[in-house]
Amino acid sequence: MDSIRSISTIEFIFVIFASFLIMDSSVGAQSSTICMPTDFGPVVNTTPLVDFLELVQETAFQTFGHKNFDPKLYVDMSLKHNLSSTIEGFNKIPRTENGSVLASDLNGFIEEFLEGADEDLVYVEPVDFVPQPEEFLPNVENSEMRDWALEVHSLWKNLSRKVSDRVLESPELHTLLPLQKPVIIPGSRFREVYYWDSYWVIRGLLASKMYESAKGIVTNLISLIDQFGYPLNGARAYYTNRSQPPLLSSMIFDIYSRTGDMDFIKKSLPALLKEHEFWNSGTHMVTIQDAQGYTHNLSRYYAKWNKPRPESSTIDRETAEKLPNTCEKTQLYRELASAAESGWDFSTRWMRNESDLTTMSTTFILPVDLNAFILKMELDIAYFANVTGDSSVALRFKEASQTRQKAMNSIFWNAEKGQWLDYWLSKSNTSKDAYTWEASNQNQNIFASNFIPLWINLFHSDGLMLEKVIESFKTSGLIHPAGIATSLTNSGQQWDFPNGWAPLQHMIVEGLARCGSEEARAMAKDIALRWIRTNYAAYKNTGTMHEKYDVEKCGEYGGGGEYAPQTGFGWSNGVVLAFLEEFGWSQDLKVECH
Repeated sequence: MDSIRSISTIEFIFVIFASFLIMDSSVGAQSSTICMPTDFGPVVNTTPLVDFLELVQETAFQTFGHKNFDPKLYVDMSLKHNLSSTIEGFNKIPRTENGSVLASDLNGFIEEFLEGADEDLVYVEPVDFVPQPEEFLPNVENSEMRDWALEVHSLWKNLSRKVSDRVLESPELHTLLPLQKPVIIPGSRFREVYYWDSYWVIRGLLASKMYESAKGIVTNLISLIDQFGYPLNGARAYYTNRSQPPLLSSMIFDIYSRTGDMDFIKKSLPALLKEHEFWNSGTHMVTIQDAQGYTHNLSRYYAKWNKPRPESSTIDRETAEKLPNTCEKTQLYRELASAAESGWDFSTRWMRNESDLTTMSTTFILPVDLNAFILKMELDIAYFANVTGDSSVALRFKEASQTRQKAMNSIFWNAEKGQWLDYWLSKSNTSKDAYTWEASNQNQNIFASNFIPLWINLFHSDGLMLEKVIESFKTSGLIHPAGIATSLTNSGQQWDFPNGWAPLQHMIVEGLARCGSEEARAMAKDIALRWIRTNYAAYKNTGTMHEKYDVEKCGEYGGGGEYAPQTGFGWSNGVVLAFLEEFGWSQDLKVECH
């Protein structure tokens, strides 16, 4: 890095490019031994601007230290001048004898050359927001709960943004990607659109009767597919190397169910076909032979990246310092980015040793939930093709969904536990031939993701299996006073116990509520009420909604992970409104924590 501090723009770009080549060649040289089979597959590099802002981030970390340091802040900044002038300004920052930079000098550079991280997006009033929508949550009878629900509804205004005209006019100065439609951001440090967050934002917008805002979110995501071939993790130049859990078809399905907009379906279907190809080709697809000798194709998370994540570069480098060589660090960076693609960043679910983050092995896992989402996508595409009159596509994807359902039951289903279990791929298979299923490779640990197939209607048809799953969930240990825990392991990672997350509550509750069992629906309503109460209590205590909650204590928000707990918060708002729409709130039902 020191060599970059006094070079021109062209030299800077060349050094960065050369470093990528050197890293790739060094990995290739060792790939026949240590690096296989983890680190193969494409790498989608970021832009010279991102590389430069990573350098600013690293300098800021060395200058300001750990306390209250957020690496994402620096790669979200934009330039006041072109990159060449900015690099020249950076080179002129005075250095001490040991090469460090004084805080006053770095702050001076930032003030002169960089725009604040919040300035790329500007506030915009949603076109379809009204303070009290018609027929809003008709089954919420309790006036206290109704007043609060209207407050949560009003938060869409707080989170509504549009991309600044400056980004549209000079995209090379910004890491934010230009999007034409207004957006709903998650909140706090998450200043841009995020892919899977958007599904629960949309569910809330639909409850708020904000159909145009919901359609705009989908239009933006489709524009990313048109440009990159898949929806990005988030709308930033540093997120182009990975996606997130594929829920676009579910967004489109739910919007169509409310609006009946056939043109919306017709415009969306080509993008869904591209996304399906992304998850079912290349390194994302894995072939595995089951115990009966039948061969199946299933999908995994596999980021197109093997370096520190730019938005967490200083953190990733610190994590990798424990490892002895470049090759193993490169592997770890791939695994960290792939866990980020999963949305579960981070969890013991991806770790071979639950106390050691360097044992992340995301690419060696066939995840239950990912394949459930892709199955849902296949069902949705078949439905969309059918309603638009494309019978051949409808038939192809109906068959694809049936094939994936069989694969999931062959590879993931564990009849003894009554759950679908993630499957660990053997490291001994270094070829691209099919893996061979072994019972011992199913992950026996309990995660909320083991029950996500309940969300898919196709799994409701087998009554005996459904009965086992419901009983297994009741006794799983995941259900707590304030909702469903993510796992049973208290690791300090944010996607573990005792944290509960809105998406997992919603999918499991909705699956239970709609599976046809009265017992399951009663359980679903009970969990939904617990979740609503903890959101309500935390809001009354803190004045805000939170991204995650402590399921052991009603009214407590969650912690852990690599950044401070965030507020806002898009998907939490959406799930509360969706639950109130589904279950209502009777007049005599208490709103406070019990």
